[in-house]
Amino acid sequence: MAIGPIQLIRQATPGQRRTLLAAALGWALDAFDAMLYALVLTLLMRDLGMSKTTAGLLGTLTLVASGIGGLLFGFLADRIGRKQALMASILTYSVCSFASGLATSIAMLAAARFVLGLGMGGEWNTGATLVAESWPTEFRAKAISIVQSSWALGFAAAALVAGPVARYFGWRAVFFVGILPALLTLWIRRGVPESAMWEQRASQGQRDAIGSGHVESGKDVTGNVSTSISTSFSTIFRPPYVKHTFALLLFNFFGMFAWWGLFTWLPPYLSLPVEQGGRGFGVLGTTTLLVVLNVFGMFPGYASFGWVADRLGRRKAFLVYSLVAAFLVPLYAAARSPGALMLLGTIVAFFGTGIFSGSGIMGSEIFPTGLRARALGFTYNGARTMSSVAPLVIGRVGQMKGLSWAFYLCAAGYLLAALMTTQLPETRGKKLD
Repeated sequence: MAIGPIQLIRQATPGQRRTLLAAALGWALDAFDAMLYALVLTLLMRDLGMSKTTAGLLGTLTLVASGIGGLLFGFLADRIGRKQALMASILTYSVCSFASGLATSIAMLAAARFVLGLGMGGEWNTGATLVAESWPTEFRAKAISIVQSSWALGFAAAALVAGPVARYFGWRAVFFVGILPALLTLWIRRGVPESAMWEQRASQGQRDAIGSGHVESGKDVTGNVSTSISTSFSTIFRPPYVKHTFALLLFNFFGMFAWWGLFTWLPPYLSLPVEQGGRGFGVLGTTTLLVVLNVFGMFPGYASFGWVADRLGRRKAFLVYSLVAAFLVPLYAAARSPGALMLLGTIVAFFGTGIFSGSGIMGSEIFPTGLRARALGFTYNGARTMSSVAPLVIGRVGQMKGLSWAFYLCAAGYLLAALMTTQLPETRGKKLD
């Protein structure tokens, strides 16, 4: 019998519910801070004298940093624990959002967005790993999909906040609001349990170190965790993991190229005047369209993927979502009326963002505990780094030929992502080690 989100949460233990809430809130607030840039991009281009190419380059810089951050915080999560790394990533992107509001030049803004990207990249794999290791096999896909769906809520919240705040107080105040997620770490520190699976492996690593007569790096075996608890990172580049590592990396890359290329430029695309290649909906109209797109498109798209993946299998769910997105993006680019943009945009958001719920599900099921956080960091945030060219490429092509034409490249990205699903394993029902 199928189980719904409410029943799923009711059947969970209090600890599982708290880990789910912590990861979901962290991801939602990650989206909130990350998307504030796109939502005030028109104002930044005007006040700082940025071209579309330069604005896209700053978006690219953040995505490059997110790849580095995924590996950095993945390393920390495998060494010091999922919970500690999660808190560190949230603090990083919150503080740097505030710093973005202090920028008086493009260079200062670029520096703040780069460091923000480190925290943005680290939050996803630490939160997804914490949930994957805390929830049972039969509920894992659904739980991770719920976490992923919170991105849409964070994006929608950013759209609701950015519009009125920017109108009355300016774009700097919008970035200042981004410091608020830092408060979440106070609750995580007190109320969220560490992954029992990670703690068990950490304890085993300590016992192994004692039995061998040494502890690496001079750590106290009764305190900090020995470095022996983690598997060599190079393991993911050797059989039996190497093929799946690069298949998942490339799937994420093509999907993210499409997503970041489309959704970084969607706010200015909707708000810019028609003569400048936009749709001329202004701030209020754009905010309305984005909120509808997130609440009725992205959110159910993310959340539904786990249920679809449990019924069809991981690979078939990937294929369906990415192919539908590839087909619909060109139709969206050709749309002109508000009704068509709202309807098609909502469906594109459903399928075009829903696929990313599967990355955490499949990655968690492919890789072992000793390197799970780092492997997810490499395959997801490494793909973010590779896809960092998307805002720049779409901005550059949009400047030369118009954003509508540039969005066809996003459709090609989704099509290539669908192609990569043929190289991924089917992991439905797999129990974690």
